Amino acid sequence: MTTRRPNNDTIVTLAQRAGFEVEWQDAHHQTRSVPEHTLAVLLERMGLPCANATQIRQSAAALEAETSGRKLPPLMTAQVGRGIALPSAAVKSASHYRIELESGSIIDGRFTAPKGEEALLSPIDEAGYHTLVLNEQRVTLAVAPARCYTVADAWRTQHGENGGDADSAGEAPPLWGVAAQLYGLRRDGDGGIGDYTALAQIAAQSAKHGAHALAVSPTHAMFSAEPNRFSPYSPSSRLWLNVTHIDPAAVFGEEAARAARDSARSDDTWSQLEALPLIDWPAAVTLKLKVLRALYEHFCSEDRAQDTQRALEFHGFCERAGRALEDHARFEALQAVQLSQPDGHGHWRDWPDALRDPRSPEVEAFADANRHEVDFHLFLQWLAAKGLSHAQHAASEAGMSVGLIADLAVGCDSAGSHAWSYRDDMLQGVSVGAPPDLFNQAGQAWGLTTFSPRAMRTQGFAAFIDMLRAAFAHAGGIRIDHILGLRRLWLVPEGESAANGAYLRYPLEDLLRLIALESWRHRAIVIGEDLGTVPPGFRERLDEHGIAGIRVLWFEGAHDGKGFKPPHEWDRNAVGTTTTHDLPTVAGWWRGSDITWRNKIGQTMARSDGRDAEAVAQEERAADRALLWQAFQQAGVAAPDVDTPPVDQPPVDEALAFVAATPGPLVTFPLEDLLALVDQPNLPGSIDEHPNWRRRMALSVDEMFQDDGFCDRLQAVEHARRAVIATPHTPSNASSEPDTP
Repeated sequence: MTTRRPNNDTIVTLAQRAGFEVEWQDAHHQTRSVPEHTLAVLLERMGLPCANATQIRQSAAALEAETSGRKLPPLMTAQVGRGIALPSAAVKSASHYRIELESGSIIDGRFTAPKGEEALLSPIDEAGYHTLVLNEQRVTLAVAPARCYTVADAWRTQHGENGGDADSAGEAPPLWGVAAQLYGLRRDGDGGIGDYTALAQIAAQSAKHGAHALAVSPTHAMFSAEPNRFSPYSPSSRLWLNVTHIDPAAVFGEEAARAARDSARSDDTWSQLEALPLIDWPAAVTLKLKVLRALYEHFCSEDRAQDTQRALEFHGFCERAGRALEDHARFEALQAVQLSQPDGHGHWRDWPDALRDPRSPEVEAFADANRHEVDFHLFLQWLAAKGLSHAQHAASEAGMSVGLIADLAVGCDSAGSHAWSYRDDMLQGVSVGAPPDLFNQAGQAWGLTTFSPRAMRTQGFAAFIDMLRAAFAHAGGIRIDHILGLRRLWLVPEGESAANGAYLRYPLEDLLRLIALESWRHRAIVIGEDLGTVPPGFRERLDEHGIAGIRVLWFEGAHDGKGFKPPHEWDRNAVGTTTTHDLPTVAGWWRGSDITWRNKIGQTMARSDGRDAEAVAQEERAADRALLWQAFQQAGVAAPDVDTPPVDQPPVDEALAFVAATPGPLVTFPLEDLLALVDQPNLPGSIDEHPNWRRRMALSVDEMFQDDGFCDRLQAVEHARRAVIATPHTPSNASSEPDTP
């Protein structure tokens, strides 16, 4: 296909200037051009009208003004110890500048760059958010360490440079952790949904068995008024927490929680919901909120009325959280009112005009008139933050070097509070997704939105930094879902087929530096979910910045295309795992359950030769089983003289040992594999056909750690990790500790 060569004043040229890729490579490595009408819609949604030549010129002029360099942006990123280049158009030779460091120190200087060349600021050796004062402009300089805080840093923080089981070079030993779907945890008294107390329990118990991390499904805020929306990867806000995971007894005690349940007349239903194998989200959320509301009324009549220590703590929490929390609480109250009306709408874009703007007088008046209700949602966020913070403290106190690893979703629901509160920072009228590929030939539109890269630059990355701080707030690390989105995202206009989209580029280097800076400020590791079609050099960029990738057993094929890589060939700088929430468990893969499910819900493509597609897939899986068993034998984790186990005897223990033998700094094992479960948490491409995000563990947390099979697997994993012998190498991201903020 011929590459198009756009004229200067065309939609295609404007799209390129705005950061869109007007061509892309499909799964067959064919070049595809994005239709102009798709580009036009996407540009319009970015605030760049292009319906005629005049609009195109005006939009191009707006982009030129933002990127010309004549005026410095509100925030610039840099790296510790490296010169900072400023555009020549913004600087006059011999002009003075001042840098006000976060520490209070002052750096005064003068530019000496020849005319027309980039002006350089001297390197800054102190990481942090500093202020550059130049020509009456005040610009934030976000100066980042060279890399993120790593697993090795976390180990050294806990044990000292050569403490614990560190090797002779002071490197951390190979660590391991557990991965849990928070909603699926079970304990007596949880009301049918896993909660933060259960999370604290499993963190502490796992640590006693040698685990140093607990990766958790997203804890982002959902929609209190719409309990049927429960996918943790489609949140209302990535700034706040899911209040349905609150344990009512955690702060106020069991007696107060029991009184709240009595007030809500819920005891029988509460117990019934706990006993279910699948979460009944609408019923469980509705009941949990009734109980929490009763607890809130008690708090208002007792604690707030008497200014108790709890009341003072609550008020302090609200003051620190500021306007962003107030906006979220107002949204929650507003949405409930809107949905309660005849023909009411949940999406804020369908609300009356005045209510679509969080800064409107009408929204202010609503908050004043409904202060008690707004405060209820502030109260819920306070309890949620205390619960999640307690879980991280429990993990640390039990000996975990990392502790909780929070999951940062790739986007948020465009109908939610994040998009409403930050509407000038978010893309509107588009969905994040993926282009057609071999597995999803129609492409994917996930119904999510995210930040506009144009707004990121003009708003000083404030919304992105807020989100990072929220993710790091109660964790020892974060997992960034679809980290490829830091480089580019596939955007689809709402209402269009997922195939009718385009890639939009993001300021990757700026985002990586901000992540590194916040990682060190919070002393928390960063893992990037880098699965799928990864652009050349991208993983190397992540490694340079100290961001660990993820390697999954099912995707680690041998270089010859036959079989599986032996453990020692796995990536040393990535986190290894048996599976993820979107992929089959070890037992499920061995049995072919994922193939059966995909065929059941219509995801299996008919074959041109007329053969039964499911039968062929199961035959291929049988061949893969033999290859995997062979890899287990060659790695020494399976007996060499034993035939491939039958389909109903999945070698779960061997799979765990195989991944445990890989050389990465950390490996994680999902509870589903540690319990040898068949069913996976989520089946991508399905909605109601498969019980996504509803499965509960059959055993409570206490019962798990009394189960011999489960504890034996934990002990075997601990033994296997201690047996990993690292061959001599120079870690690319741990040669020296960077200057830290």
